[in-house]
Amino acid sequence: MNDFGVAETVGPAETGRARDVDVVVIGAGQAGLSSAYHLRRSGLVPDRDFVTLDHAPRPGGAWQFRWPSLTYEKIHGMHALPGLELTGADGSRPSSEVVGGYFTAYEERFGLRVRRPVDVTAVREGDGGRLRVETSDGLWSARALINATGTWDRPFWPRYRGQETFRGRQLHTAGYPGPGAFAGLRVVVVGGGASGTQHLMEIADVAAGTTWVTRRPPVFREGPFGEEQGREAVALVEERVRAGLPPRSVVSVTGLPVNEAIERARERGVLDRLPMFDRITPSGVAWDDGRHVEADVILWATGFRPAIDHLAPLRLREPGGGIRVEDTRAVRDERVHLVGYGPSASTIGANRAGRAAVRGIRALLAREPVLVP
Repeated sequence: MNDFGVAETVGPAETGRARDVDVVVIGAGQAGLSSAYHLRRSGLVPDRDFVTLDHAPRPGGAWQFRWPSLTYEKIHGMHALPGLELTGADGSRPSSEVVGGYFTAYEERFGLRVRRPVDVTAVREGDGGRLRVETSDGLWSARALINATGTWDRPFWPRYRGQETFRGRQLHTAGYPGPGAFAGLRVVVVGGGASGTQHLMEIADVAAGTTWVTRRPPVFREGPFGEEQGREAVALVEERVRAGLPPRSVVSVTGLPVNEAIERARERGVLDRLPMFDRITPSGVAWDDGRHVEADVILWATGFRPAIDHLAPLRLREPGGGIRVEDTRAVRDERVHLVGYGPSASTIGANRAGRAAVRGIRALLAREPVLVP
């Protein structure tokens, strides 16, 4: 770390005694940076009172891994981080470049001193009621933890009968290279979310043919979507999290907004959807009613799951498979806050959750340390 507060590459893992801080923030995407900003604003000092660890090679969160054809004008809106607006962005530039540059400027402006690349392998019960955070950069001991690891590192691949026999190529949104890679090919796109429809519309312009399949009929949202509808959508996601169920994305309950690109794709028949196939064959996909579609590529736009395996030693999961969260606090352990999880997965939600998490952590830190049984 240099004298100007700009993150430098971390070297080999340190050994020996754990380094003590009040708070460890895991992840430096929108949720992690918002949390770090509010921690600093509350009076805590980066690299003394709290540390922010990020496994990515550079600033930008998951945005840095997005495909080049996803330009900034195509994203469904990104709420600015607290304290610094993103202005004058060129909408024709890749969103990975725009957001990456913005996050870099943000880290430097507020001296957040993000340490990267650092992989967090496990969070366990430590000594004296503290949390032990095991990383590729050695050990940390913290009184509280903000987990802001998002979902990008856990792409969800469904399993279907015959999948291993397919002679073509299978890939996931996480590895989507842009439409050029599909020129002249027959492509099956699986998934009815925002990524699936964007991939489909791009690929249709260059492919020999496209087929769109989804488990449920896609929901397109026509007309205005105001603050009240937004609150209702977030409440539906939050209800699952409060019940300890795995969170669904906010988009899964809001539906897909209809824009000019969607309208054009509808007119061309690109968005004519088929129900989910029953099996995969060496040359394509098939349904039990006898229908078969030949394919060179199957593109799984089937979403992601929360990247929280490193929290497993704390036994935070409920029988339903998720972590029960109230506001941002894990119900099973008040020292752990999840930001960007479930209802706070949107960019504006991550900002609000970062502020809420810090408020709860400051209250925890104000109390005398108590041994956790």
